[in-house]
Amino acid sequence: MKRLLYVLLLLPGLAQAGGTISASGARFRYLLPQIPAGGYVTLKNDRDHKIIVTGASSPACGMLMLHESKDESGMAMMMAVKSVTIEAHQSFSFAPDGYHLMCDKPLMKIGQMVPVTLAFADGTSMVIGFQVGGAGTQ
Repeated sequence: MKRLLYVLLLLPGLAQAGGTISASGARFRYLLPQIPAGGYVTLKNDRDHKIIVTGASSPACGMLMLHESKDESGMAMMMAVKSVTIEAHQSFSFAPDGYHLMCDKPLMKIGQMVPVTLAFADGTSMVIGFQVGGAGTQ
C-alpha cells in the first residue's frame, strides 16, 4: 500500500475529460501536537466548469477541516466552511489569513511529507503530498 500511496502523491493533478486540477505549494505549518496545524495549497482548475471542494482528510490529522479566517470589526475569527468553489480556468489559494485547512490533533513531524485527500462535489478526490514545516512556514 505504501508504494501505491507514494505514486499517488507524485501525480501532478487530477485529470478528467475537459481539463485537470493541479496543486502547488502544498504545506503544513506545524507548531506542537496540541496546537492545530495550518494547511496551505494553491489549486488550479483547468477544467471548463467550476469545481467545488467539499472536504479534506489526512491520516496525519485527527480531523482536517476547511476553514476561513476573517477580521470583522477588528475581531479575528476563524470558522469552518462547508465548501470552496473554484471557477473554470481559475486558481484558488488556501493561505494564511484566509481560507486554509485546519488540522486538529496533528500527527506529523517537521520535514515529513504527509498525504491529504481533497474531496470534490462530483464524487472525485485528489491526493496531494503536503510538506511539513515549522513556525516560519507561510
